[in-house]
Amino acid sequence: MGLQRQVLSLYRQALRVSRDKGGEPVARIVRKEFEEFRHVDRKNFSRIEYLLRKGSKQLETLKMSSVKKITTDAS
Repeated sequence: MGLQRQVLSLYRQALRVSRDKGGEPVARIVRKEFEEFRHVDRKNFSRIEYLLRKGSKQLETLKMSSVKKITTDAS
């Protein structure tokens, strides 16, 4: 599977999980995280692969039944 498909698949999975973990506020966080890295150069494969691994780990954490909600750092 190509990187673009992997990114889109991760995004869709994260949005689905967000419904069970707090709905729209969590979905906004998911969208914000993806938007933050939207402008990574398409040819920077190592960076994209790193972000995919990081996102997959975050998604697995979010899927855990012990996770009830998530918050962001107030900056």
